[in-house]
Amino acid sequence: MYKRNETTKVNVGNIQIGNSDEIVIQTMCTVKTENIEEVINEINTLATAGSKIVRLAILDMKDARAIKEIKQRVTVPLVADIHFDYRLALEVIRNNIDKVRINPGNIGSDEKVRLVVEKCKEKNIPIRIGINSGSLEKDIIAKYGVTAKGMIESAKYHVGLLEKEGFYDIIISLKSSSISRTVEAYRMAAETFKYPLHLGITESGTKFSGTIKSSAGLGILLYEGIGNTIRISLSTDPVEEVRVAKELLSAFGLFKKPKIVSCPTCGRLQYNLFKLVDKVEAYLENIDADITVAVMGCAVNGPGEARAADIGVAGGKGEGLIFINGEIVRKVKDEDLYDELLIEIDRIIEIKKTEAN
Repeated sequence: MYKRNETTKVNVGNIQIGNSDEIVIQTMCTVKTENIEEVINEINTLATAGSKIVRLAILDMKDARAIKEIKQRVTVPLVADIHFDYRLALEVIRNNIDKVRINPGNIGSDEKVRLVVEKCKEKNIPIRIGINSGSLEKDIIAKYGVTAKGMIESAKYHVGLLEKEGFYDIIISLKSSSISRTVEAYRMAAETFKYPLHLGITESGTKFSGTIKSSAGLGILLYEGIGNTIRISLSTDPVEEVRVAKELLSAFGLFKKPKIVSCPTCGRLQYNLFKLVDKVEAYLENIDADITVAVMGCAVNGPGEARAADIGVAGGKGEGLIFINGEIVRKVKDEDLYDELLIEIDRIIEIKKTEAN
């Protein structure tokens, strides 16, 4: 893996973005922000799932004013997503939002930009500039087309407006529904800017297709050390966005969570591996531990893979073997595999916690 790109540090509430190896996971609420109780419930659900920051759409003054109470009743930092109306930005800043997502070139005069910047400075609130290939400025499209170069030029324009006012608490995103365009834009951004980069493939698709598309594109960037915060954009429950983000980061060693190694479909299977691995994955979902569990199907690859994991099972006809750190612990009946495996998983996790302390 390449060395992570060096950036400035930006604080969003109590969360640091940039200037470290941590990739901060975030997602967005689906409920209209003025519906305070529903929004708070969704924020808490997303935080429990693992989202470190949650973004809210601010469509009008009712949404902007709701931020005050919402902020008082949740613990994760919140981002206000605003388009065009600088007054909404001023209202959420007044109500102690943690970050504003707004493109300064879209809110009107220099004076309006100056007002927003001054208020953000007063409260140490950062601004994310969000460039989307589907909404580039007409003059940019005329000169560069809908290209990665055009996205970078748009970002330079908006960044320049903030820097002109002496504002540098900036995060940048450059999203497209095209994998190649997104990758090219972020690579160029890493060379052009020293600000933290928010990764995402916009409008990536459904839970299935969007997961593949986002993983393919963002995986390239993560491997190259690019990116400081991430949202997986899916047309589904945002909890799934968080789950995919955790799994993707874990694959690159950028997020600590249990890892599962398991067999693909094969005619050699002699027990219900698929049911077992699904149950194990569900059990490990919210466990904060760096442990690798192998759930293998037969004697061909099973013992070798299981030996490489912290703990593993290799199933067979009516029975299976449990391995711990490469050693066979015992043979158990097929119907007892799940319960016996969980006992050992819990024991190993406790040992790891003790060793860590």
